[in-house]
Amino acid sequence: MALYALLDFDTLKKYDISIEEFIKTAKGLKAKILQYRDKNSSFEEKLKRIKKIRKLWKKTLIINDEIDLLPFADGIHIGQEDLVYLCEEFQINKIEMIELLKNSEKLKIKSEKLNINLFNLDLVNTTSKKIVGLSTHNKEEIIEANKLPLDYIGLGAYRPTTTKDTNNILGKKVIDLIKYSYHPVAIIGGVKIYDKIPANFKVVGSDICKLMSSRLRKKEIFKKKLKSL
Repeated sequence: MALYALLDFDTLKKYDISIEEFIKTAKGLKAKILQYRDKNSSFEEKLKRIKKIRKLWKKTLIINDEIDLLPFADGIHIGQEDLVYLCEEFQINKIEMIELLKNSEKLKIKSEKLNINLFNLDLVNTTSKKIVGLSTHNKEEIIEANKLPLDYIGLGAYRPTTTKDTNNILGKKVIDLIKYSYHPVAIIGGVKIYDKIPANFKVVGSDICKLMSSRLRKKEIFKKKLKSL
């Protein structure tokens, strides 16, 4: 079970942790994937940060929701409501939308046809297909996701989490639900670093920050003791 590190910028601010520190810890924990999620910053701020992340993180980089940032990442993770919104925005079905996200050059052309200036950017990595992941919360959504050309699904929430609304807590039910997916499964929502779940990935964000915060506090206490000697 591989670690999929969630760099949620609001959580980093809460624990007073820098992007550099988080990525260093993610590397130390041997994370395979890093996702950048930022719900409240301006696009300019997000763009600046993802460029920094791209320099620091050389493995797979996923962005959350915002297709404007897709040229700077290896893929995107979207929610059920996001997928519905995008289908309505681009006036295509779910299969076509997933394929559009996977092929960023086609997405650029489509955006221009709709007069949506999403890609007035210095594009990077536009030649390779993008990874697309979709959040799921129950058996019905998993079976529906099986019909889509996804690269993986997120399944949860495993536990309650403060980073987003989680009305549907699955707990150990995820173990039974995993078997219904034709796609690789990443367990999401309140997952801890040392959880053992029979899935392909576990998405961990807050627990990494808590671990780092605890270590930083211990360092500060140790420094104060040294000064007092």
